[in-house]
Amino acid sequence: MFKLSKKLKSLPPYLFLEIDKAKRKARLEGRDIIDLGVGDPDQPTPKYIIDALCLAVQDPANHHYALDQGMPALRRAIVGWYKHRFNINLNPDSEILPLIGSKEGIAHFPLGFINQGDYVLVPEPGYPPYKGGTILAGGKPFPLPLLEKNAFLPDLKRIPLNVCKKAKLIFVNYPNNPTSATAEKPFYKELIDFAHKHRIIIISDLAYSEICYDGYKPSSILEVDGAQDVVIEFHSLSKTYNMTGWRVGFACGNEKLISALAKIKSNVDSGIFSAVQLAGIAALDGPEGHIKNMRSLYQERRDILMRGLNSLGWQANNPKATFYVWIRIPKGNDSIKFAGAILERANIVVTPGVGFGKYGEGYIRIALTVPEERIREAIERLKKISSW
Repeated sequence: MFKLSKKLKSLPPYLFLEIDKAKRKARLEGRDIIDLGVGDPDQPTPKYIIDALCLAVQDPANHHYALDQGMPALRRAIVGWYKHRFNINLNPDSEILPLIGSKEGIAHFPLGFINQGDYVLVPEPGYPPYKGGTILAGGKPFPLPLLEKNAFLPDLKRIPLNVCKKAKLIFVNYPNNPTSATAEKPFYKELIDFAHKHRIIIISDLAYSEICYDGYKPSSILEVDGAQDVVIEFHSLSKTYNMTGWRVGFACGNEKLISALAKIKSNVDSGIFSAVQLAGIAALDGPEGHIKNMRSLYQERRDILMRGLNSLGWQANNPKATFYVWIRIPKGNDSIKFAGAILERANIVVTPGVGFGKYGEGYIRIALTVPEERIREAIERLKKISSW
């Protein structure tokens, strides 16, 4: 009776919904599941942020529609955070846009620049909304393979010229989900030159910039000369401040790109709940102790996991950033079946690499979002099942 649109039918199943179904089924069977799948921090939101929300939510002035462009105070806090973290000067009135989580901004942005049939250069493996937002905007995702031999960076020289001529956007995400790879300024400079040459907009997803280890500090592409002409960068408070459920993020960069996204949002939402915006200000202006503690916590978990994987003979690079470990599985294995076997035989949830695109096949992703003792237990369970 009802026919789905061609766009909706062309969307692949959302990976984490499928994983959640498998988890629920296993738990209904009474099994003790260790969830190393979805990257949702297990630690609570810092108390000073919660206190700011509790105070703000009691003020009736915050119970009305919020401004689409966000509170001026929140935009100023974002400007201050970017200046402190990256030494970048941004205009709070024209180069900043708060978002209901960076995911919605990333998914909506192609609507502002894509016409039917335009290409969007999408990294694979990559965060699913890059492809989903492209399809919903009527564009054609063109996959950019992120290969281990290239340090999981896209090879811009291998993009066909006819594709470059029809491409309007390119997504990049470093530190990278799912591979945990990082990018440095020479790559960003090459990318900016590529974008200028082909008149392509760069969409930089910087959600994991603050989860980093061993003294490493990721860069923003906006630190590189020429970026302001072609870049919109997305950030989120979700991972940095353990605020995944709060839904607050922001975009910054070129004012024309920000203006286009603001126009889209004015037609599809009414802004972030004002009390949450005030909590976001508290997060951005708050003490840095939380971030240092978070890094230390994830680094210890990373080290425990890596020692365990090494003892199993599994192949994985030691990540400098993100709370993910990208693991090569034995040759000849299908990542979905491999992940399914781990769930069935060890009661552990991992994410199959192919869920991030076909170039993710041959890998699984593990998230460091469970306590140390559960990571140790996961390793022990893996040791007990037969070798692969």
